[in-house]
Amino acid sequence: MANLISVVRGLLYLCRKEFLAIVKDPANRVILIAPAIVQTLLFGYGATYDLNYVPYAVLDQSNGTASRELLARFDSTGVFQRVETLRRVEDIARVIDGGDALLVLHMGSDFEERLARERGSDLQLILDGRNSTTAGMAAGHISRLVGEFNARYLRQGQPRVQLEMRAWFNPNLETRWNIVPGLIAALSMIQTLMLAALSVAREREQGTFDQLLVTPLTPLEILIGKAVPSVLIGLLQSTLILAIGLFWFRIPMAGSLLDLYLGLLVFTTACVGIGLSVSALSANMQQAMVYTFVIMMPLILLSGLITPIHSMPETLQILTYADPLRFAIDLVRRVYLEGASLADISGNFIPMLSVAAVTLPLAAWLFRNRLV
Repeated sequence: MANLISVVRGLLYLCRKEFLAIVKDPANRVILIAPAIVQTLLFGYGATYDLNYVPYAVLDQSNGTASRELLARFDSTGVFQRVETLRRVEDIARVIDGGDALLVLHMGSDFEERLARERGSDLQLILDGRNSTTAGMAAGHISRLVGEFNARYLRQGQPRVQLEMRAWFNPNLETRWNIVPGLIAALSMIQTLMLAALSVAREREQGTFDQLLVTPLTPLEILIGKAVPSVLIGLLQSTLILAIGLFWFRIPMAGSLLDLYLGLLVFTTACVGIGLSVSALSANMQQAMVYTFVIMMPLILLSGLITPIHSMPETLQILTYADPLRFAIDLVRRVYLEGASLADISGNFIPMLSVAAVTLPLAAWLFRNRLV
């Protein structure tokens, strides 16, 4: 019992030393809080594919009742904003090339006449393909508006089959509901990796790590003392981002907080293992930062936060199994939006635990056997 108390006391002192090393600098305290808030707000507002504003121009050579009624439908949506009414076909290239309009609607001089004769009438849609995602969504919205116009203007009978759309877990299909829960894992990973990667490298640079190795603490105890503060700070940052999602963006949470934090604890531990391994390999803080950024970008790109994993080439899909962020994002989104239970998300724990089981012992071994 006396030995256990001695070990616990030593670990507590080491954890206290690590916390003080992290927070004693006022700049560090700002870095731990401000970036998480700013980045969450920027991603929540800026990283969105929601169709809120589509500038468009019109070339109406018909200028009849039908064309005016159709354009009135566009102007009344609140999404399509007419920025210019064109007079010549040559003006189309000017507004598209200059980026003044995302799309141009062109109705020929016989548009009204062909509709009056109950014949097909063409509506030309010119899209700016440089913004392919928004242009594609706008084209889909336009197709729906034109379909509604056809059903009313041509006095067609009531269709026998009506399409009723319903989106599960995100009723309004808001991009923010998909992005912000993923940030709970992604943004905390960035800070956790950086803190863990700098912990040992900082002491090597200052010359105090060799002194730590000759203390009665074993490499395992040093590992625990280095890991615990980074894990706690990572969970604190996840809590901050979770609070922004809940109370600022008003994204309702359907699942259990206990299940969510259990998954985040395992994920943060895996990230700390990666960071400590990088730190043990680094001779100084500059090397640790370079190695961290080299690792961080592939982890984010392969996580599914930005692009769906099933859209990636098969080789990259295999590589994602070594990325703990992939499984953390899936876990957080399923618990947050679907209300998934611990049994539903249990498969996500295996890869994260595997990464932690490899990187943490590797970091402990590298503390004394760093490759020069």
